[in-house]
Amino acid sequence: MTGLSRVQAFKLSDVITEKLEGLIVDGTYAAGERLPSERELARQLDVSRPSLREAIQKLEAKGLVTRRQGGGTYITGALHQKVTDPLFALLAQNPEAHYDLLEFRHALEGVSSYYAALRGTDDDHRRIEESFDAATQAAEQGVAEQAKALMTFYVAITEASHNVVLLHLVRGMQDILMENMRQNLDVLTRRSEIRTQLQQHRASIVEAILAGQPEQARDACHQHLTYIEATLLQLNRDHQRQQRASRRSEQ
Repeated sequence: MTGLSRVQAFKLSDVITEKLEGLIVDGTYAAGERLPSERELARQLDVSRPSLREAIQKLEAKGLVTRRQGGGTYITGALHQKVTDPLFALLAQNPEAHYDLLEFRHALEGVSSYYAALRGTDDDHRRIEESFDAATQAAEQGVAEQAKALMTFYVAITEASHNVVLLHLVRGMQDILMENMRQNLDVLTRRSEIRTQLQQHRASIVEAILAGQPEQARDACHQHLTYIEATLLQLNRDHQRQQRASRRSEQ
């Protein structure tokens, strides 16, 4: 045996554990999501159920999954819980923080659009187009449905960025981001010309991503959010003027 390197033996459950960890990291399984049944997951991974069960026990010991009696196995949602705790719920309702969140979206959505244009695959492009069409149609279904559809659209862009940190951050902040979108839409969609402009901005983002133009995609995203900020501020000033005029007329 002299001169021969020692071959390290790997347990199948360790290989399965590593595979599942990879699927969690790359966002295939999101925080809080339920894993397929043991039978289905074993079939998908082409492994035995005892080995899979042992791998899941190792993930549970690491705190990556939790098992509920009779309810299946779930990816631990710690990140989601931290980002949607009562403090963030309070921030979502605070008028000052509302504009801070819009500024934050510049960084988040701008960089997501940039890398989506740089790295997006044909499958990514298809999902972006489908979610964009769904968001367009949702505009006829009310503000809440449109905000939900727009969130799906922006998640599709983030998935296309192939940056797992961005993906987990956006997924973890879905509730607060969607509430910000809903509040914006509740004000902005009252005017048809504003609705048209917003739709054109989103179409420009999609066009730049599909064309593989990172800088243009990022700039289109910034232009979209800057327009939202400026329009909200202007509408708020107009509302305050109307209130002052109303008070003067009453006096």
